[in-house]
Amino acid sequence: ALSSMKVLVVGGGAREHAICKSVRKNAHLYSAMKNLNPGIKRICEEYLLEKETEVKVIADYAEEKGMDLVIVGPEAPEEAGIVDEIQKKGIKVASPQKKAAEIETDKEFMRAIMKKYDIPGSVKYEAFSNAEKAANFIQTLDGNVAVKPVGLTGGKGVRVQGDHFDGIEGAIDYARKVIKNKIGGEKRVLIEEKLDGEEFTLQAFCDGSMISPLPAVQDHKRLLPGDEGVNTGGMGSYSQGNGLLPFLKRDEYEESATILQKIVESLNREGRKYIGAIYGQFMLTATGPKVVEVNARWGDPEVMNILPLLKSDFVDLSIAMVNGELCEKKIEMEEKATVCKYAVPEGYGTKPIAGEPINVNEDGIKKEGGELFYASVNESDNEIYTTTSRSLAIVGMADKIEEAEAICERSLTNVKGRVFIRHDIGKKELIRSRVEHMEKLR
Repeated sequence: ALSSMKVLVVGGGAREHAICKSVRKNAHLYSAMKNLNPGIKRICEEYLLEKETEVKVIADYAEEKGMDLVIVGPEAPEEAGIVDEIQKKGIKVASPQKKAAEIETDKEFMRAIMKKYDIPGSVKYEAFSNAEKAANFIQTLDGNVAVKPVGLTGGKGVRVQGDHFDGIEGAIDYARKVIKNKIGGEKRVLIEEKLDGEEFTLQAFCDGSMISPLPAVQDHKRLLPGDEGVNTGGMGSYSQGNGLLPFLKRDEYEESATILQKIVESLNREGRKYIGAIYGQFMLTATGPKVVEVNARWGDPEVMNILPLLKSDFVDLSIAMVNGELCEKKIEMEEKATVCKYAVPEGYGTKPIAGEPINVNEDGIKKEGGELFYASVNESDNEIYTTTSRSLAIVGMADKIEEAEAICERSLTNVKGRVFIRHDIGKKELIRSRVEHMEKLR
Protein backbone atom coordinates (compact mmCIF):
# COMPACT_ATOMS: atom_id res chain seq x y z
CA ALA A 1 0.00 0.00 0.00
CA LEU A 2 1.18 3.50 -0.84
CA SER A 3 2.12 5.29 2.36
CA SER A 4 1.02 8.89 2.77
CA MET A 5 4.66 9.97 2.77
CA LYS A 6 5.79 12.61 0.32
CA VAL A 7 9.31 12.21 -1.05
CA LEU A 8 11.23 14.71 -3.17
CA VAL A 9 14.02 13.39 -5.40
CA VAL A 10 16.53 16.00 -6.61
CA GLY A 11 18.05 15.43 -10.07
CA GLY A 12 16.88 14.48 -13.53
CA GLY A 13 19.26 11.82 -14.85
CA ALA A 14 18.93 8.07 -15.31
CA ARG A 15 20.20 7.53 -11.76
CA GLU A 16 17.36 9.69 -10.47
CA HIS A 17 14.84 7.93 -12.73
CA ALA A 18 15.90 4.68 -11.03
CA ILE A 19 15.57 6.25 -7.56
CA CYS A 20 12.18 7.71 -8.49
CA LYS A 21 10.86 4.34 -9.68
CA SER A 22 11.84 2.81 -6.34
CA VAL A 23 10.35 5.68 -4.31
CA ARG A 24 7.09 5.57 -6.20
CA LYS A 25 6.43 1.96 -5.19
CA ASN A 26 5.99 3.06 -1.59
CA ALA A 27 5.36 6.81 -1.41
CA HIS A 28 4.14 9.94 -3.20
CA LEU A 29 6.86 11.12 -5.56
CA TYR A 30 7.90 14.72 -6.27
CA SER A 31 10.86 15.82 -8.37
CA ALA A 32 13.21 18.79 -8.74
CA MET A 33 15.32 18.65 -11.90
CA LYS A 34 17.02 20.94 -14.40
CA ASN A 35 15.97 19.09 -17.55
CA LEU A 36 12.57 17.51 -17.86
CA ASN A 37 13.20 13.77 -17.67
CA PRO A 38 10.24 12.15 -19.50
CA GLY A 39 10.43 9.02 -17.35
CA ILE A 40 10.30 10.97 -14.09
CA LYS A 41 7.69 13.39 -15.42
CA ARG A 42 5.28 10.52 -16.05
CA ILE A 43 5.53 8.96 -12.61
CA CYS A 44 5.80 11.96 -10.27
CA GLU A 45 2.84 13.82 -8.83
CA GLU A 46 4.49 17.16 -9.39
CA TYR A 47 7.85 18.57 -10.42
CA LEU A 48 9.90 21.73 -10.15
CA LEU A 49 12.11 22.65 -13.13
CA GLU A 50 15.16 24.22 -11.56
CA LYS A 51 18.95 24.00 -11.56
CA GLU A 52 19.81 21.44 -8.89
CA THR A 53 22.34 23.81 -7.30
CA GLU A 54 19.65 26.44 -6.61
CA VAL A 55 19.49 25.06 -3.11
CA LYS A 56 17.31 27.74 -1.49
CA VAL A 57 14.65 27.50 -4.20
CA ILE A 58 14.51 23.71 -3.86
CA ALA A 59 14.46 23.86 -0.05
CA ASP A 60 11.55 26.32 -0.19
CA TYR A 61 9.73 24.03 -2.62
CA ALA A 62 10.23 21.04 -0.30
CA GLU A 63 8.81 23.04 2.60
CA GLU A 64 5.89 24.47 0.63
CA LYS A 65 4.86 21.04 -0.64
CA GLY A 66 5.14 19.45 2.81
CA MET A 67 7.82 16.88 1.98
CA ASP A 68 8.56 14.20 4.58
CA LEU A 69 11.84 13.13 2.99
CA VAL A 70 14.30 14.37 0.38
CA ILE A 71 16.81 12.26 -1.56
CA VAL A 72 19.57 14.04 -3.49
CA GLY A 73 20.84 12.34 -6.67
CA PRO A 74 23.90 14.28 -7.96
CA GLU A 75 26.98 15.50 -6.09
CA ALA A 76 26.95 19.16 -7.23
CA PRO A 77 23.92 20.18 -5.09
CA GLU A 78 25.48 18.38 -2.10
CA GLU A 79 28.58 20.51 -2.53
CA ALA A 80 26.32 23.57 -2.75
CA GLY A 81 24.88 22.69 0.70
CA ILE A 82 21.40 21.57 -0.34
CA VAL A 83 21.10 19.01 2.48
CA ASP A 84 21.96 21.53 5.22
CA GLU A 85 19.51 24.02 3.68
CA ILE A 86 16.62 21.53 3.62
CA GLN A 87 17.38 20.22 7.12
CA LYS A 88 17.06 23.80 8.46
CA LYS A 89 13.40 23.49 7.59
CA GLY A 90 13.03 20.39 9.73
CA ILE A 91 12.76 18.04 6.74
CA LYS A 92 14.56 14.67 6.71
CA VAL A 93 17.20 14.15 4.03
CA ALA A 94 18.64 10.73 3.14
CA SER A 95 21.81 12.25 1.67
CA PRO A 96 25.01 13.65 3.24
CA GLN A 97 25.51 17.19 4.48
CA LYS A 98 28.05 19.41 2.73
CA LYS A 99 30.82 18.57 5.24
CA ALA A 100 30.28 14.81 4.95
CA ALA A 101 30.00 14.97 1.14
CA GLU A 102 33.56 16.35 1.03
CA ILE A 103 34.62 12.69 0.99
CA GLU A 104 33.71 13.02 -2.71
CA THR A 105 33.89 16.73 -3.47
CA ASP A 106 37.43 17.14 -2.10
CA LYS A 107 39.70 14.29 -3.24
CA GLU A 108 42.60 15.57 -1.17
CA PHE A 109 40.46 15.47 1.98
CA MET A 110 39.50 11.85 1.21
CA ARG A 111 43.16 10.81 0.91
CA ALA A 112 44.09 12.72 4.07
CA ILE A 113 41.34 11.00 6.09
CA MET A 114 42.52 7.57 4.95
CA LYS A 115 46.09 8.46 5.92
CA LYS A 116 45.14 9.96 9.30
CA TYR A 117 43.13 6.93 10.40
CA ASP A 118 45.46 4.44 8.74
CA ILE A 119 42.68 2.92 6.67
CA PRO A 120 43.73 0.02 4.42
CA GLY A 121 43.44 0.45 0.66
CA SER A 122 45.37 3.74 0.60
CA VAL A 123 47.72 4.77 -2.20
CA LYS A 124 50.85 6.93 -2.46
CA TYR A 125 49.75 10.48 -3.20
CA GLU A 126 50.61 14.18 -2.85
CA ALA A 127 48.64 17.34 -3.65
CA PHE A 128 50.25 20.42 -5.20
CA SER A 129 49.47 24.02 -6.07
CA ASN A 130 52.96 24.40 -7.51
CA ALA A 131 53.57 22.82 -10.94
CA GLU A 132 57.33 22.38 -10.40
CA LYS A 133 56.82 20.42 -7.17
CA ALA A 134 54.15 18.33 -8.88
CA ALA A 135 56.65 17.60 -11.68
CA ASN A 136 59.26 16.41 -9.17
CA PHE A 137 56.80 14.05 -7.49
CA ILE A 138 55.70 12.68 -10.88
CA GLN A 139 59.36 11.94 -11.62
CA THR A 140 59.84 10.06 -8.35
CA LEU A 141 56.94 7.79 -9.42
CA ASP A 142 58.47 7.38 -12.92
CA GLY A 143 55.41 8.99 -14.46
CA ASN A 144 53.36 5.96 -13.43
CA VAL A 145 50.59 8.14 -12.05
CA ALA A 146 46.97 9.23 -12.08
CA VAL A 147 46.54 13.01 -12.28
CA LYS A 148 43.37 14.32 -10.65
CA PRO A 149 41.83 17.75 -10.12
CA VAL A 150 41.03 18.10 -6.40
CA GLY A 151 37.43 19.24 -6.98
CA LEU A 152 34.44 17.98 -9.02
CA THR A 153 34.67 17.45 -12.79
CA GLY A 154 31.61 15.27 -13.41
CA GLY A 155 33.77 12.15 -13.46
CA LYS A 156 35.75 13.34 -16.48
CA GLY A 157 38.80 15.14 -15.07
CA VAL A 158 41.03 12.20 -14.18
CA ARG A 159 43.90 11.31 -16.55
CA VAL A 160 45.91 8.11 -16.19
CA GLN A 161 49.33 7.09 -17.48
CA GLY A 162 49.06 4.79 -20.51
CA ASP A 163 45.37 5.58 -21.03
CA HIS A 164 45.40 9.34 -21.55
CA PHE A 165 49.05 10.27 -21.81
CA ASP A 166 52.40 8.56 -22.11
CA GLY A 167 55.52 9.12 -20.07
CA ILE A 168 56.57 11.65 -17.49
CA GLU A 169 56.13 14.65 -19.82
CA GLY A 170 52.48 13.89 -20.53
CA ALA A 171 51.72 13.67 -16.82
CA ILE A 172 53.53 16.93 -16.08
CA ASP A 173 51.72 18.71 -18.92
CA TYR A 174 48.29 17.72 -17.64
CA ALA A 175 49.20 18.56 -14.02
CA ARG A 176 50.27 22.03 -15.18
CA LYS A 177 47.01 22.44 -17.07
CA VAL A 178 44.91 21.46 -14.05
CA ILE A 179 46.68 24.07 -11.88
CA LYS A 180 46.73 26.81 -14.51
CA ASN A 181 43.13 26.41 -15.71
CA LYS A 182 41.67 25.64 -12.27
CA ILE A 183 40.14 22.39 -13.58
CA GLY A 184 37.93 21.17 -10.71
CA GLY A 185 37.56 24.69 -9.35
CA GLU A 186 40.93 25.43 -7.75
CA LYS A 187 44.58 25.76 -8.67
CA ARG A 188 45.48 22.44 -7.16
CA VAL A 189 46.25 18.96 -8.43
CA LEU A 190 46.41 15.50 -6.85
CA ILE A 191 49.09 13.09 -8.07
CA GLU A 192 48.58 9.43 -7.14
CA GLU A 193 50.40 6.21 -7.95
CA LYS A 194 48.74 4.44 -10.87
CA LEU A 195 46.99 1.26 -9.81
CA ASP A 196 46.99 -1.83 -11.98
CA GLY A 197 44.00 -4.14 -11.68
CA GLU A 198 40.26 -4.29 -12.23
CA GLU A 199 37.97 -1.53 -11.09
CA PHE A 200 34.66 -2.18 -9.34
CA THR A 201 32.04 -0.26 -7.41
CA LEU A 202 30.65 -1.12 -3.99
CA GLN A 203 27.52 0.85 -3.07
CA ALA A 204 25.95 0.86 0.38
CA PHE A 205 23.19 2.33 2.49
CA CYS A 206 24.73 4.29 5.39
CA ASP A 207 23.11 5.63 8.58
CA GLY A 208 26.08 7.47 10.08
CA SER A 209 27.47 4.56 12.02
CA MET A 210 27.14 1.50 9.83
CA ILE A 211 26.96 0.59 6.16
CA SER A 212 24.78 -2.08 4.55
CA PRO A 213 26.76 -3.07 1.46
CA LEU A 214 25.07 -4.06 -1.80
CA PRO A 215 26.15 -6.25 -4.74
CA ALA A 216 29.38 -5.19 -6.47
CA VAL A 217 29.10 -3.64 -9.93
CA GLN A 218 31.66 -3.05 -12.68
CA ASP A 219 31.25 0.20 -14.64
CA HIS A 220 32.82 0.93 -18.05
CA LYS A 221 34.17 4.47 -18.19
CA ARG A 222 35.80 4.32 -21.61
CA LEU A 223 33.73 5.30 -24.63
CA LEU A 224 34.69 2.53 -27.07
CA PRO A 225 34.66 -1.28 -27.10
CA GLY A 226 37.72 -2.97 -25.62
CA ASP A 227 38.17 -0.04 -23.21
CA GLU A 228 39.42 2.34 -25.87
CA GLY A 229 38.60 6.03 -26.35
CA VAL A 230 37.95 8.89 -23.95
CA ASN A 231 36.71 8.73 -20.37
CA THR A 232 32.95 9.28 -20.00
CA GLY A 233 30.50 9.46 -17.13
CA GLY A 234 30.04 5.69 -17.68
CA MET A 235 28.80 3.70 -20.69
CA GLY A 236 27.23 0.83 -18.77
CA SER A 237 27.78 -1.75 -16.06
CA TYR A 238 27.01 -5.27 -14.93
CA SER A 239 26.54 -7.25 -11.72
CA GLN A 240 26.40 -10.95 -10.83
CA GLY A 241 23.65 -12.84 -9.00
CA ASN A 242 25.75 -13.70 -5.95
CA GLY A 243 26.77 -10.08 -5.34
CA LEU A 244 30.38 -10.66 -6.46
CA LEU A 245 31.96 -10.24 -9.91
CA PRO A 246 33.63 -12.89 -12.10
CA PHE A 247 37.09 -11.63 -11.05
CA LEU A 248 36.19 -10.67 -7.45
CA LYS A 249 36.39 -13.13 -4.56
CA ARG A 250 34.23 -13.09 -1.44
CA ASP A 251 37.08 -12.07 0.90
CA GLU A 252 38.07 -9.21 -1.43
CA TYR A 253 34.48 -7.98 -1.41
CA GLU A 254 34.41 -8.18 2.40
CA GLU A 255 37.70 -6.27 2.60
CA SER A 256 36.29 -3.45 0.44
CA ALA A 257 33.17 -3.25 2.61
CA THR A 258 35.40 -3.01 5.70
CA ILE A 259 37.36 -0.14 4.13
CA LEU A 260 34.12 1.73 3.36
CA GLN A 261 32.87 1.10 6.92
CA LYS A 262 36.14 2.50 8.33
CA ILE A 263 35.86 5.61 6.15
CA VAL A 264 32.34 6.21 7.51
CA GLU A 265 33.58 5.75 11.11
CA SER A 266 36.43 8.19 10.57
CA LEU A 267 34.04 10.80 9.13
CA ASN A 268 31.98 10.37 12.28
CA ARG A 269 35.08 10.96 14.43
CA GLU A 270 35.76 14.12 12.43
CA GLY A 271 32.28 15.43 13.32
CA ARG A 272 31.03 14.86 9.76
CA LYS A 273 28.39 12.18 10.31
CA TYR A 274 27.65 10.54 6.97
CA ILE A 275 24.03 9.74 6.11
CA GLY A 276 22.87 8.47 2.74
CA ALA A 277 24.07 6.23 -0.06
CA ILE A 278 27.85 6.00 -0.30
CA TYR A 279 30.06 4.09 -2.65
CA GLY A 280 33.66 3.14 -3.02
CA GLN A 281 35.26 2.98 -6.44
CA PHE A 282 37.89 0.30 -5.87
CA MET A 283 40.77 -1.09 -7.88
CA LEU A 284 41.31 -4.77 -7.21
CA THR A 285 45.10 -5.10 -7.36
CA ALA A 286 47.52 -8.00 -6.83
CA THR A 287 47.65 -6.94 -3.17
CA GLY A 288 43.91 -6.55 -2.65
CA PRO A 289 41.39 -3.71 -3.08
CA LYS A 290 42.62 -0.09 -3.16
CA VAL A 291 40.42 3.01 -3.04
CA VAL A 292 40.30 4.99 -6.30
CA GLU A 293 37.68 7.39 -4.97
CA VAL A 294 34.66 7.60 -2.69
CA ASN A 295 31.36 8.97 -3.93
CA ALA A 296 28.73 10.60 -1.74
CA ARG A 297 25.62 9.34 -3.56
CA TRP A 298 24.24 6.50 -5.63
CA GLY A 299 26.27 5.57 -8.71
CA ASP A 300 25.32 6.37 -12.27
CA PRO A 301 25.02 3.82 -13.96
CA GLU A 302 25.63 1.46 -11.02
CA VAL A 303 22.41 2.24 -9.14
CA MET A 304 20.46 0.94 -12.15
CA ASN A 305 22.00 -2.49 -11.62
CA ILE A 306 20.99 -2.56 -7.96
CA LEU A 307 17.64 -0.86 -7.35
CA PRO A 308 15.65 -3.06 -9.78
CA LEU A 309 16.78 -6.05 -7.67
CA LEU A 310 15.79 -4.52 -4.33
CA LYS A 311 12.84 -6.34 -2.78
CA SER A 312 12.88 -4.33 0.47
CA ASP A 313 11.05 -1.00 0.71
CA PHE A 314 13.48 1.66 -0.57
CA VAL A 315 11.75 4.55 1.23
CA ASP A 316 11.75 2.58 4.48
CA LEU A 317 15.52 1.99 4.12
CA SER A 318 16.08 5.67 3.31
CA ILE A 319 14.23 6.67 6.50
CA ALA A 320 16.28 4.09 8.44
CA MET A 321 19.45 5.84 7.22
CA VAL A 322 18.21 9.18 8.54
CA ASN A 323 17.10 7.67 11.87
CA GLY A 324 20.25 5.62 12.44
CA GLU A 325 18.28 2.37 12.37
CA LEU A 326 19.88 0.35 9.57
CA CYS A 327 20.89 -2.38 12.02
CA GLU A 328 17.21 -3.24 12.39
CA LYS A 329 16.69 -3.73 8.64
CA LYS A 330 17.32 -6.82 6.59
CA ILE A 331 17.97 -5.87 2.97
CA GLU A 332 16.41 -8.33 0.57
CA MET A 333 17.61 -8.53 -3.02
CA GLU A 334 16.67 -10.72 -5.95
CA GLU A 335 19.70 -12.88 -6.66
CA LYS A 336 19.95 -11.98 -10.32
CA ALA A 337 22.65 -10.75 -12.65
CA THR A 338 22.14 -7.40 -14.40
CA VAL A 339 23.59 -5.71 -17.48
CA CYS A 340 23.08 -1.98 -18.09
CA LYS A 341 24.00 -0.19 -21.34
CA TYR A 342 23.66 3.49 -22.15
CA ALA A 343 22.53 4.87 -25.48
CA VAL A 344 24.38 8.17 -25.99
CA PRO A 345 24.21 10.75 -28.77
CA GLU A 346 26.54 10.15 -31.73
CA GLY A 347 29.79 11.98 -31.11
CA TYR A 348 29.41 11.73 -27.30
CA GLY A 349 32.73 12.22 -25.54
CA THR A 350 34.05 14.61 -28.20
CA LYS A 351 31.35 16.46 -30.20
CA PRO A 352 27.93 15.08 -29.26
CA ILE A 353 25.07 15.91 -31.62
CA ALA A 354 22.12 17.36 -29.74
CA GLY A 355 18.54 17.85 -30.91
CA GLU A 356 18.36 14.57 -32.86
CA PRO A 357 15.15 12.54 -32.51
CA ILE A 358 15.30 9.13 -30.82
CA ASN A 359 12.50 6.68 -31.36
CA VAL A 360 11.88 4.73 -28.15
CA ASN A 361 9.42 1.84 -28.29
CA GLU A 362 8.69 1.49 -24.58
CA ASP A 363 6.24 -1.40 -25.03
CA GLY A 364 8.81 -3.28 -27.07
CA ILE A 365 11.40 -2.84 -24.33
CA LYS A 366 8.91 -4.09 -21.73
CA LYS A 367 8.07 -7.14 -23.88
CA GLU A 368 11.74 -8.10 -23.98
CA GLY A 369 11.93 -7.79 -20.19
CA GLY A 370 14.19 -4.74 -20.24
CA GLU A 371 14.00 -1.90 -17.73
CA LEU A 372 14.26 1.60 -19.25
CA PHE A 373 15.78 4.63 -17.56
CA TYR A 374 15.72 8.03 -19.26
CA ALA A 375 18.75 10.26 -18.73
CA SER A 376 19.38 13.57 -20.45
CA VAL A 377 16.84 13.98 -23.24
CA ASN A 378 14.28 16.59 -24.19
CA GLU A 379 10.69 15.69 -24.98
CA SER A 380 8.41 17.80 -27.12
CA ASP A 381 5.18 16.77 -28.87
CA ASN A 382 5.74 13.21 -27.61
CA GLU A 383 9.08 13.05 -29.45
CA ILE A 384 12.33 12.36 -27.60
CA TYR A 385 15.45 14.37 -28.60
CA THR A 386 19.14 14.04 -27.70
CA THR A 387 21.05 16.60 -25.63
CA THR A 388 24.86 16.63 -25.35
CA SER A 389 24.75 14.17 -22.43
CA ARG A 390 23.90 10.46 -22.17
CA SER A 391 20.37 9.79 -23.45
CA LEU A 392 18.95 6.67 -21.81
CA ALA A 393 19.92 3.35 -20.29
CA ILE A 394 18.42 -0.12 -20.48
CA VAL A 395 18.94 -2.89 -17.92
CA GLY A 396 18.46 -6.60 -18.50
CA MET A 397 18.05 -8.95 -15.51
CA ALA A 398 18.42 -12.74 -15.46
CA ASP A 399 20.07 -15.59 -13.56
CA LYS A 400 23.31 -15.35 -15.55
CA ILE A 401 25.23 -12.33 -16.85
CA GLU A 402 25.06 -13.58 -20.46
CA GLU A 403 21.25 -13.96 -20.29
CA ALA A 404 20.91 -10.47 -18.80
CA GLU A 405 23.16 -9.12 -21.56
CA ALA A 406 20.99 -10.74 -24.25
CA ILE A 407 17.82 -9.22 -22.74
CA CYS A 408 19.51 -5.81 -22.65
CA GLU A 409 20.58 -6.12 -26.32
CA ARG A 410 17.15 -7.27 -27.50
CA SER A 411 15.56 -4.38 -25.61
CA LEU A 412 17.99 -1.92 -27.21
CA THR A 413 16.71 -2.85 -30.69
CA ASN A 414 13.65 -0.80 -29.65
CA VAL A 415 15.76 2.38 -29.51
CA LYS A 416 16.37 3.93 -32.92
CA GLY A 417 18.13 7.12 -33.92
CA ARG A 418 21.58 8.68 -34.08
CA VAL A 419 22.81 7.04 -30.89
CA PHE A 420 25.91 5.09 -29.97
CA ILE A 421 25.98 2.06 -27.64
CA ARG A 422 28.99 0.22 -26.28
CA HIS A 423 27.81 -3.27 -27.14
CA ASP A 424 30.68 -5.24 -25.57
CA ILE A 425 29.56 -4.49 -21.99
CA GLY A 426 28.57 -7.73 -20.23
CA LYS A 427 29.68 -9.89 -23.19
CA LYS A 428 31.64 -13.11 -22.54
CA GLU A 429 34.84 -12.03 -24.30
CA LEU A 430 35.22 -8.78 -22.38
CA ILE A 431 34.49 -10.45 -19.04
CA ARG A 432 36.92 -13.26 -19.81
CA SER A 433 39.66 -10.73 -20.62
CA ARG A 434 39.11 -9.07 -17.23
CA VAL A 435 39.24 -12.37 -15.37
CA GLU A 436 42.48 -13.23 -17.20
CA HIS A 437 43.92 -9.79 -16.42
CA MET A 438 43.31 -10.41 -12.71
CA GLU A 439 44.73 -13.94 -12.83
CA LYS A 440 47.89 -12.61 -14.45
CA LEU A 441 48.29 -9.97 -11.72
CA ARG A 442 47.63 -12.40 -8.89
